[in-house]
Amino acid sequence: MSIKTVPFDIVAELDSEAAIQEYLAQVFADGDTDEILRALGHVARARGMTQLAVDSGLGRENLYNALKPGAKPRFDTILRVCHALGVQLAPKAVQASG
Repeated sequence: MSIKTVPFDIVAELDSEAAIQEYLAQVFADGDTDEILRALGHVARARGMTQLAVDSGLGRENLYNALKPGAKPRFDTILRVCHALGVQLAPKAVQASG
């Protein structure tokens, strides 16, 4: 008997504001740039890429390109995406190790 598996898609789990906020908080805390872009892309898909394009003032194709793996989007693009998603970037002091 073989077991049938399906690929895991995090977008299916991002079904509430609480889930989205916790997911983004964890990813941003880790600080990996590629993972942050990937997470923003996941949230964008969960919320609807077309609506996010409208809300951010970016073209859909530009939005896909900005959030794809390996992309190097401008900081103002990331700010526009975050604003459209209702996410605020805020500075937080880090603990010095020592």
